Amino acid sequence: MRNKYGIPNDAVITIAGTVGVGKSTMTKSLANALNFKTSFEKVDTNPYLDKFYKDFERWSFHLQVYFLGERFKEQKQIFEYGGGFVQDRSIYEDTGIFAKMHYEKGTMSKTDYETYTNLFEAMVMTPYFPHPDLLIYLEGSFEDILDRIRLRGRPMEQETPVEYWKEMYDRYQNWINNFNACPVMRINIADYDIVNDNTSIEPILERVSHFISQTRKLTTSHM
Repeated sequence: MRNKYGIPNDAVITIAGTVGVGKSTMTKSLANALNFKTSFEKVDTNPYLDKFYKDFERWSFHLQVYFLGERFKEQKQIFEYGGGFVQDRSIYEDTGIFAKMHYEKGTMSKTDYETYTNLFEAMVMTPYFPHPDLLIYLEGSFEDILDRIRLRGRPMEQETPVEYWKEMYDRYQNWINNFNACPVMRINIADYDIVNDNTSIEPILERVSHFISQTRKLTTSHM
């Protein structure tokens, strides 16, 4: 079954992008338009996040393992439910961005990094893991994204050096250019304003419908 936009009711769409780019807002807007359920990153109940921002070296491994476990459980539940979800942040970003960055910067040991990546590959990078129908990658200028981080005013983010956000921004750019675990649709945040203009979600939904229709046709033709 498909909704009025031609998007299958069992589709799973993941929203990806660097901190502050507007993933949560896009998740809510798409889910509302499609009458899909949402899956959000559990920031407020995360027992490591505040500690991590105060001491990267001590808590980076703990935080990444926690995120991996939570995202894996959530992904499993989404597909067991039968799809129809928009997901805030992908499981792929954890290893491709965050864990790798902390290892290369020396705030995660080689042993911890190898343990983490082995766990990720065993859990996620297998034919049995249910990958999303589409990953929507939100992108924009670093200045625009930094303004959004400042505007939302989370204390732990305000205390984080600008250099950290710039490095993360650059790493995201490199990551998405090499990502191939599922189909990707890129959207620039300067091309829409779903906060102040509800109609700006419509062309995005048209693109989502086209992407998913095309990728499902390709999947069917190869079966």
